[in-house]
Amino acid sequence: MAGPLAGIKVVDLSQIVSGPMAAAMLADQGADVIKVESPGGDPVRGLGPRKGDRSAMFIAVNHGKRGLSIDLKTEGGRAILERLVGWADVLVDNFRPGTMERLGFGSERCAEINPRLIFASITGFGQDGPYRNIRVYDPVVQAVSGIAATQVDSEGRAQLVRTLVADKVTAVTMAQAITAALFHRERTGEAQRVDVAMLDAALAFNWPEGMYNHSFIDDAPPPSPEYGAMTRLWPCADGQVAIGMLQGVEFVALMQALGLDHLAGDARLGTVGGRMQHQAEWAPQVAAAIAGRTCDELMAGFVREGAVGGRVNSCAGVVDDPQVRFNEIVVEIDHGSDGRVRGARPPARFGRSPALVSGPAPRLGEHGAAVLATLGYDAAEVAAFAAAGVLRG
Repeated sequence: MAGPLAGIKVVDLSQIVSGPMAAAMLADQGADVIKVESPGGDPVRGLGPRKGDRSAMFIAVNHGKRGLSIDLKTEGGRAILERLVGWADVLVDNFRPGTMERLGFGSERCAEINPRLIFASITGFGQDGPYRNIRVYDPVVQAVSGIAATQVDSEGRAQLVRTLVADKVTAVTMAQAITAALFHRERTGEAQRVDVAMLDAALAFNWPEGMYNHSFIDDAPPPSPEYGAMTRLWPCADGQVAIGMLQGVEFVALMQALGLDHLAGDARLGTVGGRMQHQAEWAPQVAAAIAGRTCDELMAGFVREGAVGGRVNSCAGVVDDPQVRFNEIVVEIDHGSDGRVRGARPPARFGRSPALVSGPAPRLGEHGAAVLATLGYDAAEVAAFAAAGVLRG
């Protein structure tokens, strides 16, 4: 069965992570996505472990796309892009502000070429403003958005989340926004421009708990302990676990899983406030009970009592986690001469139009001739583009 976005055509001009990951999500849901790269290719092709010109990171955010490499500094390259704009339902870019306009493909020009085009643009800080010209990568957005400030160490210094959280939440935000814009177009016939700044997506993502002490304006209540300061990992006999006890029933279940029934029945600990007030009494007992058990023993107790808890898996161990295996989250993609590659399947499960990992990531310019044929160019024109250096691959 075809995915929910079958028939939707996407031109992906973006690079690195945020835009490519958004477009890959659309590909997984059935869209035909053409990744357009410069002759030098997306820089992520060379980042981390790789075979040939495809790194593991590149594969993860570009699978299921057709690859086209053209030189947009040439007249022929811009002519191909104009034809692509006319063919597409969606165009995705994550260039610095003003770049698309300098290329001659700003949103107004693209709307003239194709009035039904959804023009989806990702920037670091936005299309305008005091930081407009700053080049942006994920750590910078973590710093400015407050995400780093919610990761303080024992000395109160801000820390980075050691994953590309700002890039990836921007990707998810943009993918959802694109589908919303497509839905609006289906209902009204109106296409539109969609802008997502990484700063906007990261701050909105961080707000619910990271900024809860900065939400009330009028007659603000006293601040609470920062949410991040209330979370920790607990050492056990052969690793670490995470636990939770927001609700009273969860505290009782956890205490029973740890054999601390006397704490489960302590009326003073029946509320969040009570547990916070008396933390010095129960926390050492919980720490000792956890430290004396293995991860497997603790997981058995969590499962038996329905407590909130889980082992801290190593990155290698994630693949073999029983629930990960049961959910069939990790799948294998055949990359031909490069062999099999692991990846995560699309997390949303559609009952009637399933999303699937739609195929391997393209080599640089791998599908150039086929894409140009889709656009109506004949073999002689394709050969001329290649001979002139407009087309690679």
